[in-house]
Amino acid sequence: MTEGPGAEGAPPTFTDKERAPGQDLFGLGEQDRRALLDWVGEHLPQVRRSVFGQRLLYWSLGIGFVVGPAAHVGGYLLRSSVTTEPFGLVADLLYALGFSLWTGVVVVVFVQIIPEVKRRQLKQMLDAYEATRSRSASTRETAGRSGQQQHAGGHRGR
Repeated sequence: MTEGPGAEGAPPTFTDKERAPGQDLFGLGEQDRRALLDWVGEHLPQVRRSVFGQRLLYWSLGIGFVVGPAAHVGGYLLRSSVTTEPFGLVADLLYALGFSLWTGVVVVVFVQIIPEVKRRQLKQMLDAYEATRSRSASTRETAGRSGQQQHAGGHRGR
């Protein structure tokens, strides 16, 4: 049995008290940490978009979709023109890498991107429906109150 939490042979984890003074989680000194936080403060909108958006996913998919077919075609052309063994192996690897990259991108588009777009569309539709319904309910309440006041005023006059 181990004495503390974690797996056997795992590197020790440090608590805030055990960490060296002036050093934070990323191993930066105090001056570097302040510079990093200042930069984040200056670029906060872009950082938020990068963190909460899917910019990194879209960039990596775009790169994979460009590099994949290029490697696939390059590997095919190299494979068909080279007869020596080391270059043939490189050509086969390049061909397989290109094929796997662009087919992986296509799979991610169908499995993740399209369903996410549909989910966003449905959420917008539901939000619009709920907003319209709450507006019509508040309009009915207002109309009902004014109708009750008119009706009550009509009985007083008789």
